Amino acid sequence: MTETAAPRRIRRSELATPASNERMFAKAAASQADLVFLDLEDAVAPANREEARGKAVRAFNDYDWGTTVRALRMNGIDTRWAYGDVIEVLSGARENLDVIIVPKVTSARDVWWVDTLLTQVEGTLGITKPVRLEVLIEDVAGVANAEEIATSSSRLDALIFGAGDLSVSQHARVDTNFEPRDEYPGDFWHYARMKVLTAARIGGLLAIDAPYPDFRNAAGYERAARHAAALGFDGKWAIHPSQIEIANDVFSPSEDEIRRAKRNLEAYRDAQARGLGATSVDGQLVDAAHVKLAEAILAQVRL
Repeated sequence: MTETAAPRRIRRSELATPASNERMFAKAAASQADLVFLDLEDAVAPANREEARGKAVRAFNDYDWGTTVRALRMNGIDTRWAYGDVIEVLSGARENLDVIIVPKVTSARDVWWVDTLLTQVEGTLGITKPVRLEVLIEDVAGVANAEEIATSSSRLDALIFGAGDLSVSQHARVDTNFEPRDEYPGDFWHYARMKVLTAARIGGLLAIDAPYPDFRNAAGYERAARHAAALGFDGKWAIHPSQIEIANDVFSPSEDEIRRAKRNLEAYRDAQARGLGATSVDGQLVDAAHVKLAEAILAQVRL
């Protein structure tokens, strides 16, 4: 598969919410995040993970989520909780569960395991709306196998770059915001980000950037989001509701981008009508490549 266009869905912001904390559910459901995931993994103490499944089911069933995508981050497939997370939450939430996020994916085999289990549970329950998948690339093996992972399942919507566990896997010397402790020339995570982004585009998937733990630093979050957006990422995780609006703004086309796209498209079509393969707008060349970019921006606006 060599698709380069992202699917027709939108994930500018993905809000993390602990599945064990019922006080946060109403606010999460009412947020403006494109996707909210209830987290059964790192945000929940091991002793509480099985109990948290029931809380997640009630949240999916009892709250009005509007157009927000309802997701669950399960535990890794190498843990004792993985199969129970899928079976219990899907059995309880049924069509109210849209997406499962699979953490610490290192190979296509990991995705196949979840895909196969979902197929079995959906068939048993008579669920006709397949659960979609997003996977976290947060291990050196996952980075190395990113392209294989991105093309491993028709359920996949997105690859997510995770800097936290990758720091451990890589033995990186970073602070609690996953930034290098010592001076480093350029973006410390550029290679991993580009591997995830490139693999996502090969698979026709969305690419989601890593969380920014320093949630009180709005300027830092925006700076990181704009950096990821410039590379081509489609959205970013939010670990606090205050980050949602920033992500939604950064990963949406600006008014200037929209105006420029419309103007370039109109000028190119006019040139084509006159038998020309290219034209200029404000002294800059506009050819077929610029048309594709303009069409992509306008398609995102329609979404």
